[in-house]
Amino acid sequence: MKKIAVLIMVFMFVGCAVLVFGQSVSGTQGQQQTEVALYSPGVIDTGDTAWMLISTALVMFMTPGLAFFYGGMVGRKNVLGVLMQCIVILCVISIQWVLFGYSLSFAPGKGFWGDLRWIGLSGVGFAPYTDYAATIPHQLFMAFQMMFAIITPALIIGAFAERMKFSAFLIFTVLWATFVYDPVCHWVWGAGGWLKELGVIDFAGGIVVHINAGIAALMTAIFIGKRNGGSKAILPHNLPFTILGTGLLWFGWFGFNAGSSLGANALAVNAFVVTNTAGAAAGLSWALLDWIFNKKPTVLGTVTGAVGGLAAITPAAGYVSASSAIIIGVLVSVFCYVAVAYIKPKLGYDDALDVFGVHCVGGIWGTLAAGLFASKAVNPAGPDGLFFGNPKQFLIQLAAAGVTLVYSFAASFIIYKAIDLVMKVRVKEKEEIIGLDLTQHHENAYTVLE
Repeated sequence: MKKIAVLIMVFMFVGCAVLVFGQSVSGTQGQQQTEVALYSPGVIDTGDTAWMLISTALVMFMTPGLAFFYGGMVGRKNVLGVLMQCIVILCVISIQWVLFGYSLSFAPGKGFWGDLRWIGLSGVGFAPYTDYAATIPHQLFMAFQMMFAIITPALIIGAFAERMKFSAFLIFTVLWATFVYDPVCHWVWGAGGWLKELGVIDFAGGIVVHINAGIAALMTAIFIGKRNGGSKAILPHNLPFTILGTGLLWFGWFGFNAGSSLGANALAVNAFVVTNTAGAAAGLSWALLDWIFNKKPTVLGTVTGAVGGLAAITPAAGYVSASSAIIIGVLVSVFCYVAVAYIKPKLGYDDALDVFGVHCVGGIWGTLAAGLFASKAVNPAGPDGLFFGNPKQFLIQLAAAGVTLVYSFAASFIIYKAIDLVMKVRVKEKEEIIGLDLTQHHENAYTVLE
């Protein structure tokens, strides 16, 4: 692990040196042109900019929220391991995004990837880049999208909780962000992306975030194997942590979805309202399903349903009404409940915190629901869906979901197997029994045993 840490530090220093050198030899004329691009006031709207700064901070807040959501559900000897994984992703992907991730995702390029014109944020300044956001600084759009790039690989953590080496986790995260997240992001949102050109709609990340991470989570859960003692060995050690995490996620999701309007406008208001509505409907729906099938409504079920509802409304938030959001929220809990309570035990994979069953299934339903319930009455710039006379949109959504499932699973598998061949991904059995808090970080979350 020490060798891995040293290599990462060397990579960071070399990368920074190359970027600084490249900028220093650009010449006076190039520097003057860059300054004009960076500081030109353009048509910046101060209200939109203020809202997007807040939304960016809200989405950043979701990653610590996810840490508590997941941390409460693992065993007490692994809680710090989960929190550390979430926080280090915030650090690692922030650097990856600035160095080359943003350029690969959003620089104009061919259908698969963006080019490297914006490497090290070269040319990403304070004037708006109108292809993406006409009223806020380009650098603010970059920062907002960075928070999406951070939380997406963090979602995968729940699938392999309590089993993965920290060193392998770091390498997997960087490679997955580069070769899975960045391309899929470009397909759907980037200028020239082939799914964008096809006409797919994904307002805030049902495809890019939830399907993408959820299917990668299933892959890791299958190939890393079950936890020591089986998938039923560990019960949630601190449900109040999980409730706190749910609240932080729900709060941050308003920036996630309403911020994806890229302005302080009516579309942001609609996204805000339908986000809350779908989350509430899904939480209530899961509680009722628990009550019917398990005789008691549970806290864990209710918060799981709420998160599933928030995931499902994400791709549709800028295109559907509040009444459609209720339908989306109620049904997503039914689909996710079946995936978690019946399909997972039947197939026998150990997705520890149900990332696939909640995020991937929820993302698929939300992506298809956008193709069903989208309405120009809500968003004149968007398409109508199947229920408003446009069956083609549903087929486009279905194709985009299918392609993402196949690509993300296959690419994630290649990355996983390559790392496993070099250094083994899973911790040793003894380390797993002791817990990742001590074996990977030499720390304990709790010093007093009850």
